Amino acid sequence: MRSGASELTDEALVAGMAVGDDACTVAFVRRFQRRVFGLAFAMIGDREAAEEVAQEAFWRAWRHAGAFDRRRGAVSTWLLAITRNVAIDSLRVRRPVPAPPADVAWAEIADPGAPLDERASAEDGRRRLMAVLNEVPESQARAVVLAVVYGFSAQEVSDAEGVPLGTAKARIRRGLIKLRALSAAQEGPWRQEDLSQ
Repeated sequence: MRSGASELTDEALVAGMAVGDDACTVAFVRRFQRRVFGLAFAMIGDREAAEEVAQEAFWRAWRHAGAFDRRRGAVSTWLLAITRNVAIDSLRVRRPVPAPPADVAWAEIADPGAPLDERASAEDGRRRLMAVLNEVPESQARAVVLAVVYGFSAQEVSDAEGVPLGTAKARIRRGLIKLRALSAAQEGPWRQEDLSQ
C-alpha cells in the first residue's frame, strides 16, 4: 500500500479509486467503514445484513468513483446516499427490523483521525444525545435519527421503517417536538436550529 494514502483528502481518495489505486481504495474503506455500517445497521437492524449492505455500497462507490462530482456535494454525502439506496433495496426484499436508536453506531459521526479534544467533544455530545433520545418513543427516535443524523427525507424514512408516508412525517415531527422540549430542559446536545428541520 502506498504510504500517505490515509492522509489524502476524501476527494483525492475517490480520484485514486477511479484510476484503480489500491492504496486509495483501502484508505477510503477504512475512513468510511464505520459510518457506512452504522447507517446500514440503523436502517436494517441486522448485523449480517448490514455488513452485506456496507460491502455492496463500497463496491458501488468503487465502480462509480469516476462519476463523482464534488460540485454536487461532499464525498460522505455521496457515499451515504449510495448506502441508503442499497439499504432500501435490501429492505424491499426482507421484512424491516430497524435497530433501536441506542444501538446505532454513533461514534463515527466524528472522524476517528480527528484530534483527541474533538473526539472527546463528539463522544460527550453522543452521550447527551442518547440520554435525550431514550426519553422519546423508540419509533419517533428512530425516525428523527434517520432524518436528522443521516439526512433521510420523509419518504426515505417511510421506506426504511415500512410505514405510510404520513406516519413517517408524524413520527419525525412529534419526535422533534419532544426532543426540542427535552433539549431545552436538559441543555441538550443539539442547538435549537439543529432541531428545526
